Amino acid sequence: MAQSADPAADDTPEGHADVRPPVASTALNGIRVLDLTRVRSGPTCVRQFADWGADVIKIETPVDTAQLGGPRSGPDFQNLHRNKRSLTLNLKSKAGIAAFRKLAKTADVVVENFRPGVKKRLGIDYETLSADNPGLIYASISGFGQDGPLAARPGFDQIAQGMG
Repeated sequence: MAQSADPAADDTPEGHADVRPPVASTALNGIRVLDLTRVRSGPTCVRQFADWGADVIKIETPVDTAQLGGPRSGPDFQNLHRNKRSLTLNLKSKAGIAAFRKLAKTADVVVENFRPGVKKRLGIDYETLSADNPGLIYASISGFGQDGPLAARPGFDQIAQGMG
């Protein structure tokens, strides 16, 4: 390999251009987004923040949840989570919740797509997090809304198609 003044260029094999993904936009530079989403709707939404330059931190479970969005190494997962950093936290433990709440104090936006009630049970709902971060924007995505007769149902595409 050729030596260069740019350390990143040293990782490029000889004869190949330094190919890096282009930054789509810097419009959201300086905005921190915590991504608690999974499967399709949430990751697609939060990917837009990442593509527009926000600092997106995807919070992942310590257990492989490949059944919820495909294998980590697969193209679909890679596409949905491009331009994001990740952090593994066990949100079912006191230490994991404490770490998330500390991180939420520094966030501009939290996006989640839990079934309604889960965020409250975990203690990471808007009311709890905004007590320490009054400027926090909290986005909840659900297939059947946050209240109403079907609110507790998971909202996957196949379910909606079956109902239609």
